Amino acid sequence: MSEKVEHVTCLIIGSGPAGYTAAIYAARADLKPVLYTGMVPGGQLTETTEVDNFPGYPKGITGPELMEDLKAQAERFGTQVRFGMATKADLNASPKRIWIDETIEMTADTVIISTGASAKWLGLPNETRLRMNAGGVSACAVCDGFFYRGQDVVIVGAGDTAAEEATYLSKLCKKVYMIVRRSEMRASKAMQHRVKNTANIEILWDSETEDILGANAVEGVVVKNIKTGQLRTLDVTGFFVAIGHKPNTDIFKGQLNMDELGYIDVIGASSKTNIPGVFAVGDCADKTYRQAVTAAGSGCMGALDAERYLAASGVH
Repeated sequence: MSEKVEHVTCLIIGSGPAGYTAAIYAARADLKPVLYTGMVPGGQLTETTEVDNFPGYPKGITGPELMEDLKAQAERFGTQVRFGMATKADLNASPKRIWIDETIEMTADTVIISTGASAKWLGLPNETRLRMNAGGVSACAVCDGFFYRGQDVVIVGAGDTAAEEATYLSKLCKKVYMIVRRSEMRASKAMQHRVKNTANIEILWDSETEDILGANAVEGVVVKNIKTGQLRTLDVTGFFVAIGHKPNTDIFKGQLNMDELGYIDVIGASSKTNIPGVFAVGDCADKTYRQAVTAAGSGCMGALDAERYLAASGVH
């Protein structure tokens, strides 16, 4: 444990669009926020090459550049941005207690949680390689589908998200192959009907991805029929994975109310959690939209909620 405990008015955990936007608003409100980045400073967007749908960048911007801009803006108003990961929390304590990297102990009057959610992947070597090299592997059709306009793509998954993203891609792409591991989908009947009634979506039942082809970008996908063992190579340029996300909220389990997947429950149209003074923003509490701009908006809400909580409690 640490020898010295540091106390802050506002502690922000996580550094995606939600965390940095919360920091901007908190700093401007003179809450003197301290933000710990987590192990991936900037969050999921640092793995995205082109961002064309964030307002204010008419020519687009890369994910890492966007996050550096948000970080610089937060620091401009006095946010202390530190590298480190929250590893333990006692949110019922007064003040709240958070441990960073298991050794640094922090106490805070307010805590804004913006730890995000991590996309689940298949774990194929070429999937990882092409994803890290921005070679056509994505976990967000709404974010990246535009780049494959008029092309043939694959989407993997069988739930509502996969069905929704397949339908979205069908409006942009020439052909969408949907790889479903079983002989049925988990998606709601309404979403299934929508997929099955879309002419340019072809469902490959009882199938799984064997390999992704391409040196620098996706050039094809090898699909295996689980029942027959037959292999088929699809001539595609994009590979979308929609098998779910895992919110990064494990250290708060047993303290904060969450749904069955681990997304933090917020009260009404706010960022408030079941513990006063603790707020959840961004993808750790949003399983519906998961966009940079909605995360940023919720970060603003978190800072405003924290400021009002402190004013009402007489701390600030």
